[in-house]
Amino acid sequence: MVDVILGLQWGDEGKGKIVDFFAKDYSVVARFQGGPNAGHTLYVNGQKIVLHQIPSGIFHPGIKNLIGNGVVLDAVTLKRECASVAALGVDVKKNLFISERAHLILPTHRALDKAAELSKGEQKIGSTLKGIGPTYMDKTGRNGLRVGDLLDKNFTTQYIKLRLKHQRLLDNHNFQEDISAWETEFFEAIEFLRSLNIVNGEYFINDAISSGKRVLAEGAQGSMLDIDFGTFPFVTSSNTVSAGVCSGLGIAPQRIREVYGVTKAYCTRVGSGPFPTELNDETGETLRKIGNEFGATTGRPRRCGWIDLVALKYACMLNGVTAIVMTKADVLDAFATLEACTAYQIDGKETAQMPFQLDPAKMQPAYRSFPGWEQAITEFRNDSELPQAMQSYIQFIEEYLGVPVKFVSNGPGRDQLIERKG
Repeated sequence: MVDVILGLQWGDEGKGKIVDFFAKDYSVVARFQGGPNAGHTLYVNGQKIVLHQIPSGIFHPGIKNLIGNGVVLDAVTLKRECASVAALGVDVKKNLFISERAHLILPTHRALDKAAELSKGEQKIGSTLKGIGPTYMDKTGRNGLRVGDLLDKNFTTQYIKLRLKHQRLLDNHNFQEDISAWETEFFEAIEFLRSLNIVNGEYFINDAISSGKRVLAEGAQGSMLDIDFGTFPFVTSSNTVSAGVCSGLGIAPQRIREVYGVTKAYCTRVGSGPFPTELNDETGETLRKIGNEFGATTGRPRRCGWIDLVALKYACMLNGVTAIVMTKADVLDAFATLEACTAYQIDGKETAQMPFQLDPAKMQPAYRSFPGWEQAITEFRNDSELPQAMQSYIQFIEEYLGVPVKFVSNGPGRDQLIERKG
């Protein structure tokens, strides 16, 4: 069977550490969507490492790690990432597998991403400029190149054909930047990619399931960035919800068992787009400082605010979440009072449903206040040690969502994850 770990907010929930923690109980860890804009931060033997495309089970010997067909792959980033992982003693050529159906991010995709974002001016989406959106556009437009195409002797001809098409689009944007260095780097990385394990991903994953092996599907970004159900148009280009596991790996829905949803004890967002509980004040700055809220991939400061239970319940419904993992609970140690958004006030009416559009000018979050616990929890290892004020905060969230909070992370370390028995 397949268990799933995915984000319930706008990404950056700390999924990498959670996948790394759970991975030891699985035979395969598989990424099912997204691209190199993901930044899953792990601490391995006290050393920080950020994974962008490689699944977070890579540091567990004997576990196979699959980059699924739903991922758009940047060969340059992957080569660099593999070098970082190999430096820590991991044999990526043994434990890493790549679906031949995964689409490739080309240098011109990055250029198109940058040109399109520049043309939007103040209406920009907040793209990481990694070429992800244009790659997914080529995928749905049936123009893209896939990893399996690398094994075709006519790959360079196919590349040139697509590059010429992209160049016409760049000319329309009057994009003048020289990307020849990007292309040199790309073709060097392509040679490295050919040396890795390129497999038929759907048979790879289903053979593992049929032989009784446990599979852990790893999501990137977060549910509120889903292309269909997120805060459109300020979203990513893939389905980040659990339905994306089926199309992103080639498995049937009945194969999915547990869905672990990861949420911070508060809320953050990177880039543009509506954020109902955002705090543009000293409290928001304190959350950012204590939580070290800066993008793992981009370094951009994250926007910070209180937990949004309306959005969280919406995400739990979409994903069929069976258990919640709450991360960064220790960031709230210093606060005397906590707030949780329980409804939105829109045009004078209160609702607990996610509207078609989140318009900050027409809505206000309705909060419920909670006393903080005002003590350090980072050294705790058992559920019984957690302060009563913290237990009350978590219990209210469980009751509101109708989903149990099974794990609470109280620090970045592998051992800083408390399983709740209640």
